[in-house]
Amino acid sequence: MRPNLMIRAAALAAVGAVSVLALVAHGQSYEAQRLLPEHEFDFARLVYAGGGFRYRGTWDVDYPEAEFFFHKGVSRLSRVDMGETGRTAYTGETGVLIELDDDSLFNYPWLYAVEVGHWQLSDYDAERLREYLLRGGFLMVDDFHGSQEWIVFTDSMNRVFPDRPIVDIEDNHEILHVVYDVDERIQIPGISPIMGGRTYEQDGIEPHWRGIYDDDGRLMVIINHNMDLGDAWEHADDIRYPQEMTTLALHFAVNYVIYAMTH
Repeated sequence: MRPNLMIRAAALAAVGAVSVLALVAHGQSYEAQRLLPEHEFDFARLVYAGGGFRYRGTWDVDYPEAEFFFHKGVSRLSRVDMGETGRTAYTGETGVLIELDDDSLFNYPWLYAVEVGHWQLSDYDAERLREYLLRGGFLMVDDFHGSQEWIVFTDSMNRVFPDRPIVDIEDNHEILHVVYDVDERIQIPGISPIMGGRTYEQDGIEPHWRGIYDDDGRLMVIINHNMDLGDAWEHADDIRYPQEMTTLALHFAVNYVIYAMTH
């Protein structure tokens, strides 16, 4: 951690609270404002339609273990108040589950979507996600691989933002340095390919960090393609998964959270 970040970390409590309030105040009703989170940060997972190979859909891959270890790791590596326990509307596990038609979506400045190579956003979903992001929300997408899943992902994302390009994240971008300097672009794999002696799935050999920006240059969407940070969090206590990969995935997590809460 860079020395000047000790001061920044001490100020996160005030900044994080302001970020959440600003997102809500940007057009939210009184009823929705009453649903403010109890902590500075909650892990909010997007529940979406599509992905029939799971009994609830692909949105729940690595749930809730990824949330649990993410919560523990970010709490330990930063001063962000994530509370002692999390909760969801469905199961009471760590984290929050959010659908795009839920007005409480706008109370959470950070949203996680997994297996987006299988999601199927309707026109209404695309409109709601666009509104969320333009109001100041931040979306992290993760755990999708190869050319075919990229096509599925971009088909929906192009309806969210038909006029905004998906671009590569430059090495000097703040999101890679806001707390931890993550200079090495190392592919973070799922546990299954590691058990098979490789780091990639399908034809997704090369990892990509990409994004979508708003008119002011704020990164609204961080796209982790050909990677599986959720597995790295989920298997933090599994001796079969490399500890250095979990550490790197948590460094990305801290950077993403701090960037989302301060921009």
